[in-house]
Amino acid sequence: VFQRWVNREISNFDYLIQLNTMAGRTYNDLAQYPVFPWILRDYTSEELDLNNPAVFRDLSKPIGVVNEKNAKTVKEKYISFFRYENFEDPLGMIDKFHYGTHYSNAAGVMHYLIRVEPFTTLHIQLQSGRFDCADRQFHSIPATWQALMDNPNDVKELIPEFFYFPEFLENQNGFNLGQLQMSKEVVNDVILPKWAHSPEDFIYKHRKALESEYVSAHLHEWIDLIFGYKQRGPAAVEALNVFY
Repeated sequence: VFQRWVNREISNFDYLIQLNTMAGRTYNDLAQYPVFPWILRDYTSEELDLNNPAVFRDLSKPIGVVNEKNAKTVKEKYISFFRYENFEDPLGMIDKFHYGTHYSNAAGVMHYLIRVEPFTTLHIQLQSGRFDCADRQFHSIPATWQALMDNPNDVKELIPEFFYFPEFLENQNGFNLGQLQMSKEVVNDVILPKWAHSPEDFIYKHRKALESEYVSAHLHEWIDLIFGYKQRGPAAVEALNVFY
């Protein structure tokens, strides 16, 4: 599979799906759901220029430190995380870490897929019988990216649906997802980047970005973090890639 990908006989999307499968990730388990990378960082331009490297996320860094400003906080947390996190570990059994949450977990999958069943019902069950407050819901792709850049404790990567399933961006079932506290804006369909004219257009351009020359040349750097040698040990520490 690796050689076929290197030879560009299979797409980046197919290679990532196969890697996830080989790693034991599956659509049948929310706790081990397939994980895909954030690949863009431009969610505000009117047009998306895939020939411009500046529109892409740095795939060599974990999402928590793609914004350079967060790297200092993350390093300090690793050095002194018992003080920093008020972490209770009297036996000294817990290894040090950069991030107390994970780049993929069941709550994160339900967060993205809240508008489609069975994930809507699962989300409601998780929240004790109701929708979570609107401000914490997935309501905007640009706002979700901005939150990642502002908060080193939010380290969610993407799910494969961002590259092929426009329906998850629409509130086709008309769920009452509440309204944002500050703006009083009703949460309905997911707000798209300016360069996407519809959910289908977003998926088309996002998939095109995944298969672009830039991503093809750098995807292995992200794979090293998630599936490769930078998951554990000194390489993980150096890459600011140690998870609880």
